Amino acid sequence: MNYHFSAYMYRLRSIKRWSLMRSTTEENVAEHSFHVALLTHLLCEIGNKLFQRQLNAERAATLALFHDATEVFTGDIPTPVKHHNPKLLGSFREMESIAGERLLSMVPPELRTSYQVMLFPNGTNTNPSDAELLKYVKAADSLDAYLKCTWELTCGNREFAVAKEQLHDKLDKLNLPEIGYFLEHFAPGFEMTLDELSEQPE
Repeated sequence: MNYHFSAYMYRLRSIKRWSLMRSTTEENVAEHSFHVALLTHLLCEIGNKLFQRQLNAERAATLALFHDATEVFTGDIPTPVKHHNPKLLGSFREMESIAGERLLSMVPPELRTSYQVMLFPNGTNTNPSDAELLKYVKAADSLDAYLKCTWELTCGNREFAVAKEQLHDKLDKLNLPEIGYFLEHFAPGFEMTLDELSEQPE
């Protein structure tokens, strides 16, 4: 029997993000998922080394890779749309659940327990350690959106000005020192040109 799980996951590169916004650079869900995994791992390592956490960065990065997997069926529904009212959000959550079940059915039965928690991270099978890591996945998700806004503004596209402010406020409300550290020490590089990045530090 053939299983189409991987083939569908690869199709995340065909799902466009920021569909309501005028962008200088298109972004798809596959690259977003990769960026969120990178950021999640980094946030966890910052937490471990600088704030005495005990976070499994590798596990967190794995959870991050699958955080938008269901969008291969639902598409990327813009935040202003799905959060417009509770009824819309509830319908979207139901769509996510149905999409997750469909994806899970494409995994061999012997592997389904491994992928169930990835596709249903907030389900009843979520263990406490994963629940803690998912906070960092959520933070990285918002952080990646913030960096997208930063990039667009650096390119002279003011379409993302208000979104950047809103995302900055959202990140502040997470009250994670790891986010503060990233914004201070890593985020400035996203506003630099390649030549500026290439300069040797003093």
